Amino acid sequence: MLKDVLNDLLNDLRVTAVRDLAWLLLSPDLLRPQPPAGALATPFATPDEFDATVAWLRALDAAPQPLLQHLAAIRMSRVGRYAERLLGWFLEQGPAARLIAAGVQLRRDGITLGECDFLLQTRQGVRLHWELAMKCYLHAGAGRGQLADFVGPNLKDRLDLKRAHLLNHQLPISARDEFASTGYAGSWIPQMFVKGWLFYRHAQTPPECAELDPAHGRGWWVTSSEWLDFARTHASWWRPLPRLEWLAPRRIEQRVEQGIEQQTDADGDRTVVDAETLAGQITLLRGPVTVVALADDAAGDLVERSRGFIVPDDWPEQAQRHARL
Repeated sequence: MLKDVLNDLLNDLRVTAVRDLAWLLLSPDLLRPQPPAGALATPFATPDEFDATVAWLRALDAAPQPLLQHLAAIRMSRVGRYAERLLGWFLEQGPAARLIAAGVQLRRDGITLGECDFLLQTRQGVRLHWELAMKCYLHAGAGRGQLADFVGPNLKDRLDLKRAHLLNHQLPISARDEFASTGYAGSWIPQMFVKGWLFYRHAQTPPECAELDPAHGRGWWVTSSEWLDFARTHASWWRPLPRLEWLAPRRIEQRVEQGIEQQTDADGDRTVVDAETLAGQITLLRGPVTVVALADDAAGDLVERSRGFIVPDDWPEQAQRHARL
């Protein structure tokens, strides 16, 4: 049901930030529940709250200026920070749970022991502690299906390490005795809010992994030397995908009648290109680059068909070493 509703919304919503918020609220989690500590967060506690959230998102798309001003109030370069601002806006303004505090730091003797992402209370009176993560990992396990085989594009992160940090450090923060010193004493139910995409090597069968939600967002990755052969049989038009655009599938409006090179997204500042042009742009590729494949929809706009990473030719070997650390 959630998948169908999300697809319908993404077909209708036009404002990028609202699309991203809808995806954040309704897309599948990356992880299955991790008992006993790793319960999953849900933005709505009842069917009525779910329906109200969908209606609220449609209304926000029609009048998005307050959300856009909220996002523009601080400079953001990290996709995790962008997701925090979106989720915080929903908890402040949306029709479901209400935000009590965000970014609550736990300190002792001048040392920061950790930070709680969100404290909130449902309309039924349940007090929740949410830890948010928005992550993208590439599978580098050569057929294995363990969380350690999913590595960050920059090889500074791994999904198993992120899960361990969530379960063993972030989620227990609100239950520590010292947490009363923050001014938010009491009993909080910890839940993890983990969204994102996992990318698998093109033409290889994705392995099963018991800890992952089977419905998680999926993409592909290819090496730079594989790129042109892959791209020519996959899509006609491509677009680089900056980190702040890693959430919802992209939609690019057709702003002019002629010339694909003049088509831009809603912000008007990024063009789409063919595979050969993109290959020329990444000739000196030093790290993984995220791209989206685009196709025409019924309205004549370009919509995301799939997304993936182009990685340097030596990246797979480095990634496999990182997965085995």
